[in-house]
Amino acid sequence: MKTYRKNTAAIILNAKNEILLFQRADFPQMWGFPQGGVERGESAEQAVVRELQEEIGTGDFEIIGKYPELLRYDFPDGMTFPNWSYAGQEQQYFLIRLCPEASINVKTNHPEFISYKAIHFADIDFSLFSFKVDVYRKALTYFKKEFKEIK
Repeated sequence: MKTYRKNTAAIILNAKNEILLFQRADFPQMWGFPQGGVERGESAEQAVVRELQEEIGTGDFEIIGKYPELLRYDFPDGMTFPNWSYAGQEQQYFLIRLCPEASINVKTNHPEFISYKAIHFADIDFSLFSFKVDVYRKALTYFKKEFKEIK
């Protein structure tokens, strides 16, 4: 039976209702959303707050939506990690709105991203998401229906 790492992920909106996509440091051809493991004793909400502080350097946001179920993806064949051997990740997705005064800093102590950009939903190039494309499409489509202001 496959085992999946418990994880949380954030789809982030700026003040203009644009979605922020982040360019990965380890695979610069890939773009995505901040995400990370849920630690023992931590709720998914606590984990997403911690991960955003660690990965994009801000806590200036509010959680405005939560995907109603967990989404899973498998890692591609050959993708390995030094400290664990999961088949993939099981994620709780959140829709996050940055506060107007929020400032993003991807140059953290352990940078996962090298840059970011803001785009409208209609302009998303799903090919940038590689093996996570199906999960990203589900989460983005759900939030598009729930929050009509996403363009």
